[in-house]
Formats: sequence, C-alpha cells, structure tokens
Amino acid sequence: MNSVQKNDLRLLVLGVVLFAVIEGAMEGGFIGSFWKLNIILIGINIILSASLNLINGYTGQFSLGHAGFMAVGAYVAVILTTNFHLPLIAGMVGGGLAAAALGFLIGLPTLRLNGDYLAIATLGLGEIIRIVIMNIQYVGGAAGFSGIPHLTTFPWVFATMLVTLFAIKNFVNSNHGRACIAIRENEIAAAAMGVNTTKYKVMAFTIGAAFAGVAGALFAHCFYIISPGSFTFMQSFNYLIMVVLGGLGSLTGSIAGAFVVTALSAALADWPEFRMIIYALALIFLMFYRPQGLFGYVELTKLAPFSRLRALKGGREE
Repeated sequence: MNSVQKNDLRLLVLGVVLFAVIEGAMEGGFIGSFWKLNIILIGINIILSASLNLINGYTGQFSLGHAGFMAVGAYVAVILTTNFHLPLIAGMVGGGLAAAALGFLIGLPTLRLNGDYLAIATLGLGEIIRIVIMNIQYVGGAAGFSGIPHLTTFPWVFATMLVTLFAIKNFVNSNHGRACIAIRENEIAAAAMGVNTTKYKVMAFTIGAAFAGVAGALFAHCFYIISPGSFTFMQSFNYLIMVVLGGLGSLTGSIAGAFVVTALSAALADWPEFRMIIYALALIFLMFYRPQGLFGYVELTKLAPFSRLRALKGGREE
C-alpha cells in the first residue's frame, strides 16, 4: 500500500470510530431529538458544501445555483419513493442522475461565462428550477409535496457523506482534477497547454450537481413535506458561505464550514431575534482575521498526526 492508500485507510477508520461514537450516543439517549436532526443536517450540508467546493473551490467557477440541483434531486427522489414505492437508495440514485443530467445540460452553455456573469446565470437558473417546480401540480405545486416517508437515518447520511468525500478527493487527485485546478489558477494558460477548459468545467459542474441531487434526496426524506420554499437562492448562498468559511479548495474546510454554520444556527435557535446578527458578526470577524477560511487549501492529511506519521516513515526508510 502506498502512502495515499494508507492515509485513506486511516481516515476511513477515523470515520468509522466517529460514526460508532455518535450512533452510540444517539441510541443511548445522550443526544436529544433536536440535535439528532441537526447532526443529520450537518452530514447533508457536508455533502452539499463539498460538492459545491468542487465547482467553486477546485475549478474556480462561481456557481450560485446549487439549491436548484438539490431541489431536482429531492423531488425526483420523493416521486420514486412515494409514488412508485421504491427504496431510498433508488430515490438517491434517481435524484443524483436527474440533477447530473440537468447540470450537464445547463453547464454546456453557461460555463462559457466567467466570474460575475456565471454567478448571475446560475442564480437565475436555480430560481427557474424552483419556479417550474412551483407550477407542476403533480408534485404539489407551491403547497409542496406531502406524505413523504421518513427514510433518512444517520447511518444513511454518514455513509453517503463518506462516499461523497472520498469520490471528490479521488477526482481532485486524478488527472481530471489537476486539469480543474489548472483552470482555477489560470484558465488562459491551461487552455494554451492543451486543457479542454469547457470539458473539465462541465465535468466538475455535473459531478457537483449529482452529489447535490443525492443530498436533496436525503434532505427530502428527513421531513414529511417539502416545498419550493426550501430551495430558494438563500439556500445557495448558505452553502457558498460554508465553502468560503471552511476554505475554498479544501475538503476538510468543507466539513468544518458545514459543521460550524449548521451547529451555530442550531445553537442560536432559542434567540431568533439575535441569531442572524450573531451569525453575520461571526462571519465578518472570520473574514477580517482569516480571509482564506478556516483551513485555506490545507487538508486533514497534511496536519498532525498524519504529517508526523509520514515523517517517521521517511526517517525509517532513510
């Protein structure tokens, strides 16, 4: 096994231990129902922030339509599970594929834009998706889709989160991921070196949309009803905040950003009149003192104890 595989194995073991601790606390009654729901939402938000980080952080695009792909995955999944009585895994796969297909179709024309123009285009497309859903009576229209079975559990969310993180990590470390990073650093130079910039931007956009659709499927099955109001552009901004807060171009940052934003919102639920003020002030101070985010480009495997393990291994080899 090479060092990358060993680090992956260590992270997997760490994930399993973390899952066992949290699941044991839930089953033992140490975590109440309110925080059980919020822990599940943290896992879903990690999937969403990591998938958006692939587009915004690693490929350097400015997308604000992530909530739209989440909505597509959510509605396709609940149709499959509620109307066709398929299992949750089928709804997740169907929702992810539907969001990926839409992401591919939208990505082809819009990803020829850059910067603010791309942000405005994706923001508009996210709103178009929401408005279209509002006018489809088959899924309840503006009133929402009700009677959804409560199928999302912490094991489902945690397993999907691990798959998402490892899939994005392997993509970023592949030749395709390096091409995406080259586009982020200098798109003109990447194109001059023979990188098909449109191809890789659409590829990252499609993969990010697919995981957003999967997260939407899990989100929809947390509750008994979903409505288009759950997928406004403010949700897309919320996921963008998680990515920027944790660090653009860092999966560890995506985890930290999703955890901090979701946990902070939940902790301040008893003070609704002060919640947004405290939330905004925390973000302002972070941008003043840590503009690169909590982790910047740094990953967990570059921190202790992983760095010390690599150093010890190198010393033994010498």
